[in-house]
Amino acid sequence: MTELKRTPLYTVYAELPGIRCIDFGGWELPVQFSGIQKEHDAVRQQAGLFDVSHMGEFIVTGGGAERFLQRVTTNDVSKLTDGQAQYTLMCYPNGGVVDDLLVYRIAADHYMAVVNAANIDKDFAWMRSHLFGDVSLENASDRYALLALQGPRAADILDAAGATHDVLALPSFRFNEQTPLAGADVLISRTGYTGEDGFELYVPADRAADVWHTLMAAGEPYGLVPAGLGARDTLRFEARLPLYGQELSDTITPLEAGVGFFVKLDKEDFIGKDALVRQKEKDLPRKLVGIEMIDRGIPRSHYPVFAGDLRIGEVTTGTQSPTLKRSLGLALVDAAYAAPGTGVEVDIRGKRLKAEVIRTPFYKRLPKE
Repeated sequence: MTELKRTPLYTVYAELPGIRCIDFGGWELPVQFSGIQKEHDAVRQQAGLFDVSHMGEFIVTGGGAERFLQRVTTNDVSKLTDGQAQYTLMCYPNGGVVDDLLVYRIAADHYMAVVNAANIDKDFAWMRSHLFGDVSLENASDRYALLALQGPRAADILDAAGATHDVLALPSFRFNEQTPLAGADVLISRTGYTGEDGFELYVPADRAADVWHTLMAAGEPYGLVPAGLGARDTLRFEARLPLYGQELSDTITPLEAGVGFFVKLDKEDFIGKDALVRQKEKDLPRKLVGIEMIDRGIPRSHYPVFAGDLRIGEVTTGTQSPTLKRSLGLALVDAAYAAPGTGVEVDIRGKRLKAEVIRTPFYKRLPKE
């Protein structure tokens, strides 16, 4: 039996009462601390702190770094300025997705790419196989712990923890590379995966515990709770944020998954561009849609979706929405059945139950007054 990997924070939270850890892609990670509903609600209403140190960090440097990233990713890296991050994807030549990731521009010749944990080895091999010119690629994942502080009180908590004003004032997808916090130099970005305001903190692995304790102490008056993978999944689902392996895969293109905004078909050539151009010109064969159950039942991943006797697709993610208290799902279906209001059926354990295609995201935070 393969021993599970643990993050630098494992010893900090492993003894907390109520914690339940699971095998997540070879990592022993908390699925919950005090309960998924409680943690979900805390992030929507106050704040939650996630250990996502299993994510991978690659450092891309050299005079050809920008050109290389333009070649292997779908978004336009040339639009980035120092201190700015960008959501993007890497595609295979057939348009399927290698992974979705964040790219951080630290300097014109210095970038950081943050990839999904289960794809670290695959992504690194893929990127390395496409290196050209003056570019160096380093897998620095073991050097970093990653904490995600998410929720409407996130900025208040960072303020109480001693973060500088320029960090608190960061716009979305901007970052400060070296922020002093709890005796460590921390890269703090205004990014997240919950649909709420928040920050992600890239911390030297040996200082992760200090930063965790500092944030939890500062957040106590604001209702901060440690949060696990269960709440992370329900939060991202309500906000219609894709999960690799469910909404994105080597057989699902970014256009089908509804993240075409991050695919710049008018930029210079990139891997997968030709296939995506052809797909767009011919109209999409499938689309990712939201569905709501009419009959009583919860749509789960891989449940078949039907229109009459025709199987038109399958559920990618589904649950009872903790915020909305409605039985909702995301489903990849034939494009002819993707219009809101379309009636469909979901096969739940051999029984066809009625559902309806609805608009997404299911949840969107209100702007601050």
